[in-house]
Amino acid sequence: MCETTITSSILSDDKPPNPVSFSFMVPKKEISMVPDMGKWKRSQAYADYMGFILTLNEGVKRKKLTCEYQVSETVEKLLAMLATLDRWIDETPPIDQPSRFGNKAYRTWYAKLDQEAEALVTAILPSERHDAAPEIAVYLKEAVGNSTRIDYVFIVFLICLCMCVFP
Repeated sequence: MCETTITSSILSDDKPPNPVSFSFMVPKKEISMVPDMGKWKRSQAYADYMGFILTLNEGVKRKKLTCEYQVSETVEKLLAMLATLDRWIDETPPIDQPSRFGNKAYRTWYAKLDQEAEALVTAILPSERHDAAPEIAVYLKEAVGNSTRIDYVFIVFLICLCMCVFP
């Protein structure tokens, strides 16, 4: 996820301080065995993950589904991205075939996502955060799995977007 670093407290006379700078990197798997879970539970990423879920929970308490609300530009862009993914599903119908491990049409759909993920993410991010697209694109792709298995980590994708759009 977005890795933040607090900048030095030494202030320049002519510029206001920038309290948070971002450093982006393509994520890599760090939890391979059960003992690795302790490292995860002690990490800032885990704290961000849990905090994000709790914040979402608090945000919807006592809200009716029929409430009117303002939709931000970022949410509009995210919904447009999801509509694109949905359109690709319509353009890639299931193949009539027996398969123990899912329909092979998914591989075609996933290949398109794999090719377009960075562009999809870049379209959502503010221009000053486009350098985060390679990192966040990995989470988008992993949110829907890969060509042979499906994992559900869309929440991590949303956390990264949130951290980059609302630092």
